This record gives sequence, structure tokens and C-alpha cells, in this order.
Amino acid sequence: MISPMTKYSFILLNGEQEGLLEKLQEIGLVDITRSVKPIDGPSGELLRAVEHRKDLIQALGKVDFPEGLEAAPVEGDLTYATAAALDNLNTLTERLDATAKEAAAAEPWGSFDPETLKKLSDAGVPIQFHVTPLKSFNPEWPREYAITVVKEADGKVWYTVAGPDGLPDRVHAPKRNAEAIQEEIREIQAEIDGEKAILLSAKERQGEFEAESRDKLARLDLYLAKQAAVPAAENTLVTLVGYAPSENEEAVTAAIEETGVFYLKDAAAVDDNPPISFRNNKFVKMFEVLTDMYGRPAYDGFDPTPFIAVFFLLFFAFCMGDAGYGLLLIIIGFLLKKVDSFKSFAPLVVTLGIGTTVIGFLFHTFFSMDIAQWSIFKGFPFLPAKIAGYDGTMVLALIIGVIHLCLAMIVKTYNTTKVKGFANSLGTWGWTLLIVGGTAVAFLAIIGVLDKPATKWIAIALGIVSAVGIFLLNDLHRNPLINIGSGLWESYNTVTGLLGDVLSYLRLYALGLAGAMLGKAFNDIGMMILGDGKSIPLWIPFILIILIGHALNIAMCALGAFVHPLRLNFLEFFKNSGYEAAGRNYNPLKKQ
Repeated sequence: MISPMTKYSFILLNGEQEGLLEKLQEIGLVDITRSVKPIDGPSGELLRAVEHRKDLIQALGKVDFPEGLEAAPVEGDLTYATAAALDNLNTLTERLDATAKEAAAAEPWGSFDPETLKKLSDAGVPIQFHVTPLKSFNPEWPREYAITVVKEADGKVWYTVAGPDGLPDRVHAPKRNAEAIQEEIREIQAEIDGEKAILLSAKERQGEFEAESRDKLARLDLYLAKQAAVPAAENTLVTLVGYAPSENEEAVTAAIEETGVFYLKDAAAVDDNPPISFRNNKFVKMFEVLTDMYGRPAYDGFDPTPFIAVFFLLFFAFCMGDAGYGLLLIIIGFLLKKVDSFKSFAPLVVTLGIGTTVIGFLFHTFFSMDIAQWSIFKGFPFLPAKIAGYDGTMVLALIIGVIHLCLAMIVKTYNTTKVKGFANSLGTWGWTLLIVGGTAVAFLAIIGVLDKPATKWIAIALGIVSAVGIFLLNDLHRNPLINIGSGLWESYNTVTGLLGDVLSYLRLYALGLAGAMLGKAFNDIGMMILGDGKSIPLWIPFILIILIGHALNIAMCALGAFVHPLRLNFLEFFKNSGYEAAGRNYNPLKKQ
């Protein structure tokens, strides 16, 4: 749910704002409206310093330190020494690569004295170097020219000719022999190890970079907040506006009182455009990242995260639809807890894995195998293969879609009534009564709770009441004839749109079916190769096919199971619930 916000308006002498902001930064609860990008030289310099240290940390993580290397002590400024060592390492690595290529080109020619070659050339006997494919080397050439074959390998012949010749495939003579080049390679490698020793010491002190980044980021945040102050009274006064969740009002007030600054506080209004802070339980909070991908709601809107939490989990599990894949996701989630950059996503992955495992068992699928045929699961309440003569999974997907859309319309009706009042939301009430009420009546009639006469009269009553709201009372301030025209146009859009929206949920069935069939195909291929299992060598290709095949299938299923459920929430649900992403994130001024 959206946390109610309290608005704080500060009026203080110009120059006192820094003390107030430092106090607010300590408590980390007040959002001061400020820029999110550098606005001048000092703020730009602070941001560059933060990014520079992040780049150094990232670069240190990519360095390959040889085993047994001892760290060299770093004297002076650690940041400067690390940056210099990284630059030197890049230069030396490029030099090593170029020298290694030179060594590879000189290696076939063995050891020779470049000075001797120069003297022979000056004496009129130049030594020509050739590399020719073995099949193109003419055995008659040695009788015509002073040829010395140096090496034969890989279908090539390396040879020299004393004196001028007209033979093909001439190459430039190496400027130095392989021994001299190898000596330079050893020297470069020693220099590289020296730079890596410095970087190893920097890596061991990486915490200093992180601490400096946090400090400079906090200073940047404070600086940007300070620049948000609005001058008044010929620049002698400044005003600041901040917002904090109303539940923290006591702590914020106490901190402000300590500064002695004059301030006013009041409940934030929609026109203030306050930042949006969510107050959800641990389960729902995991899915807030998905809401933020679309955007936070307006202050008078509603928090869609609880609905996303339930239905995204259900849709994801429906698309994966395999208990074995769900167990793998759970294991992956626990492994992600050990990776700093992904640990925040680990609980979500584990939760999605649990949901996939449960739905997978309901669909009686384990690594694309039908576990309903296993004796251990005899009598387990699996999803029936057929419902009303249609595929059970397909019918369930459509039922879930209808429930999802009906819930969206109920949410829209509630929120519209809350914001505009009951009298100004009668058109929305009409559509909700017609669609949600009609769906409920149809369901009760199907299960036998309502008989045909009762169903008929309830449907007629719903139709009349809904029609009045849709066609006559959709806007009390307009001409009734305009309302009727507007109702007809809205009816066309709603009927055609709802049909397409309901059919969109068939993607849940299609994705689950595609994943199951592809996994089964890999299983069948593996079993065809394995045969009766008596040949031990055949187990190797069988295991490879199963592992690689299901790894690819899991990757593709997971991608589809993320994108399409997100689409069903962002498009179908948000459209029918009237959700608008018009808010901004709550970003309190705090120590980083």
C-alpha cells in the first residue's frame, strides 16, 4: 500500500541549510526534492570521483592474479597508485600480445644473427625468406637456387634463398631471432607481475574504495539537496520542502526540533506531488522491483504490487509448469545469496521456484516426465487432463485470465469511487456490475446454485442497472444524448478489447505446453541413444543430451515466463484497472 506522507516546509537564514540537511541526512527519512544528476562543477566532480572508484573496483575484479603472487605495499594515494597500475598493466598486456605475435612469426626460423644477414646483403648476397605450402614447393628449386629448408610443419615449408630469386611467397625477414624475442617476453612478464602485485594489494584494501565512494555519494546527495533551496527576501532567507512517511513523523519532528529551524508540517496533498513510498510485507516487497519497472503510482492512486505479487508468481509458475525446473530455481536462488551483486534477488528466485514446483506437481510434470504414471503418486489430486471436453491447462488459463480481469475492474471501480466520488463513477460501476456481476452469475448457474429462471431475472436486472450507468449516468454534467453516444463507443471498445484480453491469457497455456514438449523431445532423443542402457559408453551422450537440452529449455522457459506474465500485468491488468504510473520514488536524504 502507499504510505501517507507528511510535508515539511522549512524557512531559514541563508547559510543555515547545510546544518539542517546534515541532520536530516543522519536520520535518513526525509525526501528533499532535488536533482538526480550533477548540476554544476562541484557536483559533477563528486559524481566522477564516485564513478572512478566504482570503475577501479570493477577493474580489480577482472585482473587475473597468478597463484603465489605476493602483494606489494602501496605508498601514497591508493586511488592514484591503483589507476596508474591498471594503466601500466593494460599497456604491458598490449605490448606482450604484440611481442608474442612477433615471437610466433620468428619461431620457425630458429636462431640467426641479424647483423650477419645485413653484412651478406651489403656484400651483394641478400638472404630471402619464404613460406610456401608444401604441395606448392617444387623439388627442382634446390637445383636452381641456393635454398636452405629451415622447417617443414603443418603443410608448410620455411626456407631461405641466398641471392636474388623469383620464387613466390616471399616474407619479410624477422628483425631479430626467437631467443631475443623470448627474452623480451620474460622481461615484460616480470613487469606485469610487478604491476599485479600492486593491484593485489589494492584489491585487499578494496574496502577503502567502497568507503570513499559511500562518503562522496553522501556528500553529493547533500550538495544536491542544498542546491534545491529556494532563495527569498533578497537572498537572506531560503526555503526547503521535504517529505517523510507519516509513520515516522515523531522521529523526524524530534530531529528537526534539535536544529531550531522554523518549519511547518502538514499532510501531503495530491497537488504537492509527494514521493511514493510503499509499505508492504516481506512477500509483497520482493515484487516491488517489478512495479518500479513500470513506474510508481500517483499519490491518490493504488499500489499494484500486492496484485503483481500474487499473479506474477502464478503466471510464472504456469509458464514454467515443471516441478523439476522449480526445484532447480530454488537451488539457484540459494546459490545467488552468496553473490553480492545478486543476493537481493535471491528470495524472489526462491519464491518463484517454490511456486513453479507446486504448479508443476499439479500439472504432474517433472523434467518433462509425466509423474501421474508413477505409482508413488497414485491418487494425487493432479489437474484433470480434460475440463468440459477441453484441455484442462487451457481452460485453467482462461479461468485465471477472467479472474484477473474481473479483479482489475473491481480495483478500478474502488479507486475511481475513492478519488471522484460515487456520483461521478456511475459509468465505471455500470461496467463492473455488467462484467463482474455477469461472470459471477454465470459461474453460479454453471455449478447449479442458480436455476434457469433465477439466472434469467438476475441477468436482466444486471443488464438494466448497468445500462443506466453506462449510457445515461456516465457523466452527470453532460447532455444525456452525448452520454448515450459515448456509452456506445465505449461499449464497442470494451467488448472487443475484453475479448482480446481474455484470449491473451492463452499464452500461459502455450508457453507451458511448448516447454513441456521441447523437454520431452530431449528426453526421447536421449532414450533413443541410450537404448536398453546396457552399453556403458552410450550413457555419456545420453547424459550430455539430457543436461544440455534441459539447460537450454530452462533458459528459454525462464525468459518467456518472465516477459509474458509481466506483459499480462502491465498491459491487461493495468489497462482494465486504470493504473497510471504518475508518481516518483521516495528517495530520502541519507548516509550511503
